[in-house]
Amino acid sequence: MTDHPVTGIDHAFLLVDDLEAAAADWRRMGFTLSPRGLHSAAMGSANYTMMFPRDYLELLGVVSAVEGSAAHRRKLAEQGQGLHAIAVRIEGTKAEDATARLSERGIATGAVQHFSRPVDLPGGGQGEAAFSIFPYAPEEIPQGHVFACGHHTRDTVWLPELLEHPNGAQGLDSFTVLSPEPEKAARGYARLFAHGEVSAEGDGFRVATGLDSAVLRVLPREAAAALWPGLDLTRLPRDAYAGVAIRVRDLAATEALLRGAGLNPARLPSGSIALGPEATAGAVVEFVAD
Repeated sequence: MTDHPVTGIDHAFLLVDDLEAAAADWRRMGFTLSPRGLHSAAMGSANYTMMFPRDYLELLGVVSAVEGSAAHRRKLAEQGQGLHAIAVRIEGTKAEDATARLSERGIATGAVQHFSRPVDLPGGGQGEAAFSIFPYAPEEIPQGHVFACGHHTRDTVWLPELLEHPNGAQGLDSFTVLSPEPEKAARGYARLFAHGEVSAEGDGFRVATGLDSAVLRVLPREAAAALWPGLDLTRLPRDAYAGVAIRVRDLAATEALLRGAGLNPARLPSGSIALGPEATAGAVVEFVAD
């Protein structure tokens, strides 16, 4: 049997109601955003990214009601905006080869898509960002959406100018999943990664996803109030990912920046700080010391 092709988490996206309003929220939190990227007319979507050395976050919005954006529009209507998808890494592997290798392990996937979008370059002119993606089949995913993303033009995505953030953000630390069956869900996520490992942690489970890769925290839904006291969690989409934790260079400096921007982060029992979904376009955003 060939090697499992998925080596970790590449990025995640928040699917949002209003792309420009969400971008303003994340700039207010002290993130450097890429120029707005417009996907193809057939896809009907646009994005902003927040880049870190090994991974990134994406804000994704619908800009036209075409067939290619139907699933996104349906998800927004049924669940609301939030952290709906995690993309996994298939570095050094063609997407078609990755699907074949996953199939050997009895892991079902959807069809491969190849697409690109123009990129405004900091020095002027335009480049192109090209990707190959495929989803895991719905029955393979305990909750939310998980898809694989292969980058063909990393130099037009990981631009040096985008890696420095006023809030000191360094990268993705973890994602939180609230599940009615946390152990079963954790084991389901682990098999999606070459080095997926499950361990008990507090009231739930921790899923390691690979080297230099964010982990998944899978908890019972009733644990959310104790994990994030003082936050209004009523705006979290039920079947998406509840939160993301971001490593920052200096937590005290990050807190000062947030409060200076008129935000009121909650201080958590873990020692980190967090903003609720009303301030972040639908997810709990934690900041943790690097």
